[in-house]
Amino acid sequence: EVQLVESGGGLVQPGGSLRLSCIVSGFTFDDYAMGWFRQVPGKDREVVACISSRVGPSYYRDSVKGRFTISAANAKNTEYLHMNRLKPEDTAVYYCASASSSEYSGGDPGAYPYWGQGIQGTVSS
Repeated sequence: EVQLVESGGGLVQPGGSLRLSCIVSGFTFDDYAMGWFRQVPGKDREVVACISSRVGPSYYRDSVKGRFTISAANAKNTEYLHMNRLKPEDTAVYYCASASSSEYSGGDPGAYPYWGQGIQGTVSS
């Protein structure tokens, strides 16, 4: 059974940083395609960043480019999202997700059958 468990969310002031982690179990973490998504109430879930074992980081949404970094530590079965220079509009529930094929490197939520439970990240003064 594939399981994804996020951690690292919380409350931070504008301009601050958070590091989200996603520990993965149930499949070999040396052939993967993973993503981070976020959602606010009343809006669709949106892709934030994607990474695969084949190409590395493959996508960042425009609003986070230069501020967020996606990475993975194969030996720890863990995916990360480093979020810097955070803005109030980054406030959301953040989800990590795993695609069904390591060949996929896009941001369509429908291509990701496995999801974590979500973790709140709040940017506020």
